[in-house]
Amino acid sequence: MAETVIRPVIAGNWKMNLGPSEARAFCERFAQTHEPHADRTVLLFPPAIAFSAVADALAARRDIRLGVQDIHWETKGAFTGAISAAMARDAGAGFALVGHSERRHVFGETDEETGLKVAAAFDAGLVPVLCVGEKIDERRAGQVEAVILRQLEAGLARLAEDRIARILIAYEPVWAIGTGETATPDDAAAAHGTLRTWLRQRINGAADAIPILYGGSVKPDNAAELLAAPDVDGVLVGGASLDPVSFATIADS
Repeated sequence: MAETVIRPVIAGNWKMNLGPSEARAFCERFAQTHEPHADRTVLLFPPAIAFSAVADALAARRDIRLGVQDIHWETKGAFTGAISAAMARDAGAGFALVGHSERRHVFGETDEETGLKVAAAFDAGLVPVLCVGEKIDERRAGQVEAVILRQLEAGLARLAEDRIARILIAYEPVWAIGTGETATPDDAAAAHGTLRTWLRQRINGAADAIPILYGGSVKPDNAAELLAAPDVDGVLVGGASLDPVSFATIADS
């Protein structure tokens, strides 16, 4: 079943935080604090070991959608520690992060591998959230457009137009992740506009329906301003998504 996404999209990426017991406690508090909204999409990306605990804890909250932080592009095999897109879908995931900056720059994921993962996600019935973004030296060298468009093109290289139209994109400037530094709304709008223009050239009018999220030190006190910027259709929240009250405040922005 295709996932329906309503903008704005408020996504929380827990990274390597919150095991099953902590995740259950988070879900209980978040469900108490955040009332369902029909005019937005809320996504959570727990670590794989806590996914089932989160799915069980939020079973009654159909308004909160779940995804996995990473997938392998193969359907099965000798890949210790990895999970396939089909396994994630079987566990109840509807979405998958692909190409997060930490996967690229800590674990060495290549542009080509992101393309394989995006295609594998669609094949298994998941909606991929393709992450792109530049490092600080690339920004200082004036390479923002070149970097994010290279990553975008590689990530979508194996997709037909109908699949491209169903993807989510996340722009996450690497220099603003976990550093306390945040791209200004103008910075975010400029990068999102670059991505939107490329998508329009690739799939014409359908590009305007693709949600493009901003990720990078999003907090309760800057979320609303970022969401108001042109072409910013949502946020991908890291550290602030680990606190249920803070994340509820962002989700209500």
